[in-house]
This record gives sequence, structure tokens and C-alpha cells, in this order.
Amino acid sequence: MASPPENPDLSFPQADVTGELIPGNNIHVHVDPISSDVAVTKDLQEQAEAQQKKKGRKKKDALQTLKSAIIVSGIVVAVAGVAFVITKKLREK
Repeated sequence: MASPPENPDLSFPQADVTGELIPGNNIHVHVDPISSDVAVTKDLQEQAEAQQKKKGRKKKDALQTLKSAIIVSGIVVAVAGVAFVITKKLREK
């Protein structure tokens, strides 16, 4: 059978009922430093990833703008060429 503890002071510490039930009165907040470091590291990683995505979007937008400009220029040149050919054919007749 289990024997009673030799030191009777090994009981649970008293709970801070007021601090637990009314958090506004509890000014002694205990923060786990490891969890805090993990949370800060995670936030920094998320911010770095967001910045990289933003840079990637800017590059993609710039390339998309360049592609659009090249396509529009090509269409304008094609239309001008067709107009030139049509006027040349009309002059021959």
C-alpha cells in the first residue's frame, strides 16, 4: 500500500482565485520564454515569406506588362502592314 508522504508540506499551492477569475486584477503574468521565442520566430518567418511573395508579384506584374506591351506593338505593326498592303493593291488597280 502507499504510505503517506513524509513531508506534509508537499500539497498543492493555493490557487489565485481572484487573478484567475478576474484577469484585469492579475498583474503578475507568467510568460513561457520558449513559447514566446517560437512565436516571435514564426512571426518573423511569415513576414519574410510575405515580403518574398510581394517581390515575386512585382516581378510577375512587370513581366506581364512587358509581354502585353510587346503583344500590342506586334498587333499594331501587323495592322499597319495590312493597311500598307491593301493601299498598295488598291493603287495597282
